[in-house]
Amino acid sequence: MNLPALPLLQQLVVLLAALVLFLSFVLLAQSRLVSAIHAFAWQGALVAAVTAVVAVSGGSHHLYFSAGLTLLLKALVIPAMLHRQVRGLQLEHHTEALQRPTLAIMAAVGLVIFSSWLVLPMVAEELAFTRNILAISLAVVLIGFLMMVVRHQAVAQVLGFMSIENGLFLAAVSATGGMPLIVELGVAFDVLVAMVLFGVFFFQIRESIDSLDVDRLNRLSETSEIAAEERP
Repeated sequence: MNLPALPLLQQLVVLLAALVLFLSFVLLAQSRLVSAIHAFAWQGALVAAVTAVVAVSGGSHHLYFSAGLTLLLKALVIPAMLHRQVRGLQLEHHTEALQRPTLAIMAAVGLVIFSSWLVLPMVAEELAFTRNILAISLAVVLIGFLMMVVRHQAVAQVLGFMSIENGLFLAAVSATGGMPLIVELGVAFDVLVAMVLFGVFFFQIRESIDSLDVDRLNRLSETSEIAAEERP
């Protein structure tokens, strides 16, 4: 894409979207849980900034409210809730290094290339801006899925899930000029409810197995199944 040929506001949207993608890499590679929450907060702030720029570019006044709501929820409320849950679970100094960090980053780069390849034939050549925004958004979604696979800590997996939602929201706002306000309110409410349920889920796991390592939960389930099979 010839970036200088685009209008200034579209160039700004592409730049902000690229920073959102960069923070997906930061989330994937970050070993400290608290630092990962900070990275997610910045990613949410950038998604809010994209929404505000699209509102200015398209004259969609309801997107200003959407930008403010996104900033409030994803950059302030949800990170604050995660910080509170991390303190309650005594995980402020928790670290979880990737077992194969180089392989994980290479896989993330491959997902970015795959996203560009997948979107290329789906969007007309003259819609270069839409094509690149969709490619970036799809890459953010896929890296979020990758984070949920390679991370074993439940809070980190939730951050991957929330990053997926950021990618979907980025595509919906940037490529389509914004969703109807009632849809955005519904999505925001669903995300907030999911965050509350995740908090309950964290404490229930911690009380049950004294850890938030999902692999330990899987091993416990396998052990229970073996014991049930051996029982006469």
